[in-house]
Amino acid sequence: MTLDFRAPSRRDILRTGAAAAATAALPLLARAADDVIRIGFVSPQSGPLGIFGDGDGYVLDLVRRTAAGGVMAGGKRWKVEFINKDTQSNPVRAAQVAKELINGDKVDFVLSTSTPETVNPVADACEAAGVPALSTTAPWEAFYFGRGAKPGQPSPFKWTYHFSFGVGNFARLYADQWSKVPTNKKVGMLLPADADGNAIRAMLVPALKQAGFQVVDAGPYQNGVADFSAQIQLFKKEGIEIFNTFPFPPDFAVFWRQAAQRGLAQQVKICQMAKAGLFAAELEALGPLGVGLHAGAYWHRAFPFKSPATGLDCRQLADGYEKARNKPWSQQVGATASLFDAALAALAACPAPKDKAALAQALSTLKADTAVGAVDFTAGPVPNCAPTGLVGVQWVKAKPGGRSKFDLEIVANADHPQVPVTAAMTAYTLNG
Repeated sequence: MTLDFRAPSRRDILRTGAAAAATAALPLLARAADDVIRIGFVSPQSGPLGIFGDGDGYVLDLVRRTAAGGVMAGGKRWKVEFINKDTQSNPVRAAQVAKELINGDKVDFVLSTSTPETVNPVADACEAAGVPALSTTAPWEAFYFGRGAKPGQPSPFKWTYHFSFGVGNFARLYADQWSKVPTNKKVGMLLPADADGNAIRAMLVPALKQAGFQVVDAGPYQNGVADFSAQIQLFKKEGIEIFNTFPFPPDFAVFWRQAAQRGLAQQVKICQMAKAGLFAAELEALGPLGVGLHAGAYWHRAFPFKSPATGLDCRQLADGYEKARNKPWSQQVGATASLFDAALAALAACPAPKDKAALAQALSTLKADTAVGAVDFTAGPVPNCAPTGLVGVQWVKAKPGGRSKFDLEIVANADHPQVPVTAAMTAYTLNG
């Protein structure tokens, strides 16, 4: 779908002026509400998950500029207003700010991103209030099943939609990526007692076993724990050579430093992170321990796609962020851009975007091109969710002159073959 963004023409201005004259008797606020689509945007911009939201302001500035002339929908040009809220990495606050957007700001549409701790409580608030919502960057199973949907049963959700990678994407990615380095195929899993950890434990662990890996699950732990001695001892005893985890970013740094002190890091050949290890700042905090770590990426500057909502391709999006913020590019920049790509495409596809039921219907059949690739809600795997692909990446020492001491290379693409591989994968070796 091609989105129609442009500055208003003289004809638009004249038409707007005539319409204003014809409706001069109406209250000003009523006319504004009739002309403007108000969109709430919720993400963690501070707290332990704040690194996910670091680039959100940059993306939102681009989107506001691109959409300054409005969006065409239902034969009419609509103004678009964005209202930004920070969850402070707190699920309770995420629900609270969603309710503020719904009841106080009277938004027509709510967007959210970055981990189930954000998107699930926001979606629940929107579902209860009958407000259309769209989200990304959390495993779709954690969004769908983590909020009470049951396998094989009709969706309990009418208003809330989500596109992102899922457990099946991780399974395909890991089977490919982990084949690129010789190991004993023994995998140590460190999974927290949260929505991500529960979804991964229930679905990814069986898939890995079916793919021929022996899985050692250390059991659920609470986010923010300071001592991983028991888990490290178990992994050492079992002789694992692949380590996989889905923690809060600060928790991984605590674990990996302890793993190096107690000899586990020297034993591991593949250290595969998800949720943590996604951003250069995390790796710089680890120093030499970060060189060679492995992860999955839901966006990369080498993705061969364009973001309609920002008007930039993926390389331009990354380069622009680095120039604007003097920081290394972040994969969440592209993911956040994709959220606005899909949201504005849904508005453009809706005949009456101020009608909440009509907008929810447009989301249910949405097909859109985004910065992370195609998003298609008609293809399943369940109602309300659309999967997107992952690539395998590895952190390496950066070339001199860059904004970071680390570069991120794409080393596996079986789950997202449209994306090119940029380097060969190597085993993790302590101190690089």
